[in-house]
Amino acid sequence: MTDQAPAPESVIPGEIAGDLPGKPTAASRTTLSHIMTHNDTNLLGTVHGGVIMKLVDDAAGAVAGRHSGGPAVTASMDEMAFLEPVRVGDLVHVKAQVNWTGRTSMEVGVRVLAERWNESAPATQVGSAYLVFAAVDADGKPRPVPPVIPETERDRRRYQEAQIRRTHRLARRREIMELREKRAAEGYSD
Repeated sequence: MTDQAPAPESVIPGEIAGDLPGKPTAASRTTLSHIMTHNDTNLLGTVHGGVIMKLVDDAAGAVAGRHSGGPAVTASMDEMAFLEPVRVGDLVHVKAQVNWTGRTSMEVGVRVLAERWNESAPATQVGSAYLVFAAVDADGKPRPVPPVIPETERDRRRYQEAQIRRTHRLARRREIMELREKRAAEGYSD
């Protein structure tokens, strides 16, 4: 459960924000491409998951900064899924876009695709993730972000799914805090 009522479906995101005009999804969408080398491998000879996660965070950070018009920091990473191994010589494309915005935060969705650098076969999706970024000012304090305006049916679906993930994140955090308070009241110190 969330303390905020969901926006009515008839309201277009971007029309309910305060001072900042909304930005369409395409305004900050980006793709980061990188060829994987032996320096990127793990002990199994495939690309280390941490290398992929860094590329995901880099692309998502670029999108968050573009959308918010300034610095944005990673607040959380949700549901990083590795679907297929990435190999040396793969050309990795990390595609990112803002799915949802709050007052000072944004959810960025990321898809990771890989293709052999020397083949003409289509790229295969090898991973996906959702990250939450907070826009910050020069002092590191949260600052408002423009609302995102979904442009396509796919964007609208992603917006709605992002709202569900946000509700779950808030509920999980609230339940954990309640459990910690209960344990503290019972005399447990963790």
